[in-house]
Amino acid sequence: MIRDIDEQITAIENEIDKIAENGDELKKLKELKNNRKELLSQCENLTAHDKVYLARHRKRPKVDDYIDALFDDLFIQKGDYLGKEDKSIYGGIALFHGTPVTVFGHRKGRNLNENMEFNFGMPEPEGYRKALRMMKQAEKFGRPIITFIDTPGAYPGIEAEEHGQASAIAKNLAEMSALKVPVIAIVTGEGSSGGALAIGVANKVYMLENAVYSVLSPEGFASILWKDSKRSAEACDLMKLTAQDLKKFNVIDGIIKEPLGGAHHDPEFVYKEIDNMLVEELYKYKKMTGNELAKERYEKFRFIDAQIIADAESRG
Repeated sequence: MIRDIDEQITAIENEIDKIAENGDELKKLKELKNNRKELLSQCENLTAHDKVYLARHRKRPKVDDYIDALFDDLFIQKGDYLGKEDKSIYGGIALFHGTPVTVFGHRKGRNLNENMEFNFGMPEPEGYRKALRMMKQAEKFGRPIITFIDTPGAYPGIEAEEHGQASAIAKNLAEMSALKVPVIAIVTGEGSSGGALAIGVANKVYMLENAVYSVLSPEGFASILWKDSKRSAEACDLMKLTAQDLKKFNVIDGIIKEPLGGAHHDPEFVYKEIDNMLVEELYKYKKMTGNELAKERYEKFRFIDAQIIADAESRG
């Protein structure tokens, strides 16, 4: 449903842009805006499959949009000091309301050329090692860490495996669990597999209202379970990958509201919601010691593990 509505809204917005450029036909402009508003009002009670569509939307804000809107004086950090610069992880040191922080996330790109340059947001081992380097540096200097998750997964190519993809992800999981500074992760689009979790072992994990977070893509799930990737819509319901499902199961800590139709319709609204959340959470963590922060993070993920084991046992 949401795909059809979105295509109609896009067509209307293209017409609005043309009229705005001409500077006439005010009656037509008003009519188009009313039609757009009516279509947006239908974007409620979305299915899990609808949310996957919105999570992947090409106009959805990207990591650099969030960093530009929320942080000041970004000093970009590159390379893992071992191999190469992986452009699919983007970020560095910045100021958040005057406080130094380390901020980074997956970078997808806005068009085909950028998608290719950033490997569609799928990091190789060098990307995860770069992320870990930034996090260890943040710990050394007492800076909070904020990550933005938006990836279909870690890159599964032969070269990535040869360079230690599994080891790089595993090391990030282990190191992040013991960091002595606060870590806040935000799933802004799709968060799939260990490629997402490798920068997501955080004290607090938030998701945008229409983001998704799961062990693999719905297409991959359907291919494995039914040998048919076309059943991905059915898989979406079974996987419980929406922010609402995961909040119910205590896998995430909160949901960040989006405008009707998705974050791309009013990015400023989303930036403000994230800003308010970060101010509140970082203020709480000022009162905690490094050991308390690491203990909270450890217990959080042990609780999730215990829930998964209990659920599996109850299913027999």
